[in-house]
Amino acid sequence: MPTNLEPEPRVGVDALLTVVTAIFERCGMSGADAWRLGDSLVSADLRAVNSHGVMRVPEYVKKLTVDGVDPRGVPRVVRDAGACLVVDGGNSMGQIGAWFAMERVIERAESTGIAAAAIRGSNHCGAMAYYAAQALSHDAIGWATTNALPVMAPWGGAERILGINPLAVAIPAGEEPPIVYDAAFSGSAHGKVRIYQQRGLTLPEGWALDRDGRPTTDPAAAIDGLLLPIGGFKGAGLAMIMGILSSMLSGASYGTELGDLANGPRAGQDGHFVMAIRISAFEDVSAFKARVDRAIQQIHACRRAPGVDRIYAPGEKEFLAERENRRDGIPLPVATLADLRRVAIDLGVDLSGLPPA
Repeated sequence: MPTNLEPEPRVGVDALLTVVTAIFERCGMSGADAWRLGDSLVSADLRAVNSHGVMRVPEYVKKLTVDGVDPRGVPRVVRDAGACLVVDGGNSMGQIGAWFAMERVIERAESTGIAAAAIRGSNHCGAMAYYAAQALSHDAIGWATTNALPVMAPWGGAERILGINPLAVAIPAGEEPPIVYDAAFSGSAHGKVRIYQQRGLTLPEGWALDRDGRPTTDPAAAIDGLLLPIGGFKGAGLAMIMGILSSMLSGASYGTELGDLANGPRAGQDGHFVMAIRISAFEDVSAFKARVDRAIQQIHACRRAPGVDRIYAPGEKEFLAERENRRDGIPLPVATLADLRRVAIDLGVDLSGLPPA
């Protein structure tokens, strides 16, 4: 994201979470679930991943009040095969079901070493790092992936067949920040394209095609067109694999079965796949973390290419952004704040914690 932008209004973390939680409570969610959903969005903005932050609030309100998502949906384990679980999200928001499933696999990995859960009956679940990072405080490696609406063509195609189906992996370190990788298998996520559109920016080359299959840097044309996979056929293949893991192990909808951009996803048809790997089942935890530290430090010490000031490990930029934003408040696009105010006013939520319009 370009850095030569006008300064954006900053919002205190607690104030923002309070407003967003209140909005979701007004949609019928319990206090705990509304907080969890709000925390997932605010956490993304804290890490400067605005594509999965509170810009999603109007979309989520519509899901909960109009589009058939159950604000009181309760996840449950419907199949238990030792290290392998199937979770039905009960048509709850994806954040509720995915968090529930990750808690279960972390607990199960205490006895089995590795545990995984396939989730069905779910909905959009936001940034996958939120779930992978659950494992870090348990000295475990977290893995999380999800299906998504089809916005990519298979390599060589010109039709929306594949979702960008992101993957997140979180690996504990010792003295260094943990490695947290979270990325879609497209050049960028649709949410990030929307952020570029909100900020009046052109897209980097290689992110998207227009509806006729021509390269474009226009966010509006990209939203109407196709996202390009990273690495050509490799990214398209990995997206397909993540989609299969996220849907076919649990019976969730795959690809075009989920819906399309024009009409949105079918409520309760999303699927996810999460896994926890207990480090002590394989290696001494301290020794493992020390080696991860050295791997990160080796990246930092690498000879830099011309014009590069610093080399970052996966998730390190987000870690630094979170530290700054917790201290100074979260910068939000003016359009995002306007949308948030509009929804809050419609639902009768107190706006005193937000900057004035």
